[in-house]
Amino acid sequence: MQAVNYYIVVEKIKEKPKKVAGLILTEKTDSDNRYIKAKVVTKGNLVEGINDNSIIYYDKHAGHGIHWKNKLLQVIKIQDVVLVEWN
Repeated sequence: MQAVNYYIVVEKIKEKPKKVAGLILTEKTDSDNRYIKAKVVTKGNLVEGINDNSIIYYDKHAGHGIHWKNKLLQVIKIQDVVLVEWN
């Protein structure tokens, strides 16, 4: 599978539940967090500054899901990416 143009296929990274004031916040209850952490599976030919296997953060309202080889992946556009982690 190869993304095209300005599209990026990502796999969400499950965050460990956070503990705040004795309460455990899961992904569903953490409504303050607007961005989702993900690993880039493949990127389109027009995407610059992001490589395959990069860790990115993108807007949680962006994109749509796609099933590929028994995995749920997200397809987003480059403009939905807000941060790229550098190792």
